Amino acid sequence: MEFIDSHAHLSGPEFLETIDSVLLRAQEAGVTRIINICTDQDSLSKGLELAKKHPWIYNTAATTPHDVENEGEALFPVMEHHARKGDLVAIGETGLDYYYEHSPKKTQRHIFIKYLHLALECCLPVVIHCRNAFKDFFEIIDAEYCLNERPAPGVLHCFTGTLEEAKQVIERGWYLSLSGIVTFKKSEELREIAKIIPLSQLLIETDAPYLAPQSKRGKSNEPSFLPEIAEIIATVKNLPLESVAKATAENARQLFKLSSL
Repeated sequence: MEFIDSHAHLSGPEFLETIDSVLLRAQEAGVTRIINICTDQDSLSKGLELAKKHPWIYNTAATTPHDVENEGEALFPVMEHHARKGDLVAIGETGLDYYYEHSPKKTQRHIFIKYLHLALECCLPVVIHCRNAFKDFFEIIDAEYCLNERPAPGVLHCFTGTLEEAKQVIERGWYLSLSGIVTFKKSEELREIAKIIPLSQLLIETDAPYLAPQSKRGKSNEPSFLPEIAEIIATVKNLPLESVAKATAENARQLFKLSSL
């Protein structure tokens, strides 16, 4: 059985000393590919080194909405260079976060639009972080990120929005990615949302080292924990685990245009 972790932060400082054992455990758990999310120059540099050593790891890059006030303009040319060079399989994670609002909303929107335009120019999908900002998010992608009058490819990572917001994402043909949050005891609403996500638009992720699933709460998350997320989704959708694993892996291959190993 094959699993693809569509969102993990492998090249951050948390995995600096343990990356080899983390990757070995991932392979032993059936994780065949990992999308590594780079959010600054250091994590991107280390991510590119990681991908050279392990061809089953792929990189994306962008400045998160939390950091765009301090680093957005300065780092954009760096991310742009590697996107145009062909080092990335997606632009992200980018987007809007009005829950914490570590950066002004206006600045978040400005940098978000710049990354959307870059994705269109480079024919890359986008990986989106969106929290408490769906109204602006939908308005922006409808206006700024379209191909043939339809939203260009993307995924809402670690989705925790409402049922109505999920339906709007689905209507636009985007993918929704579920993380370990769907396994939490108090996540009944998210499990209800998992039921209505078409299998053809579903991805799974760990968001490692964050958000370890229920049985590993309190521990540093890692890609080897991905099967637990798939198991919960399979249970709520009343499907065999193999069906969820196969569909989400195929969806990840299509979205990120992953090459054969």
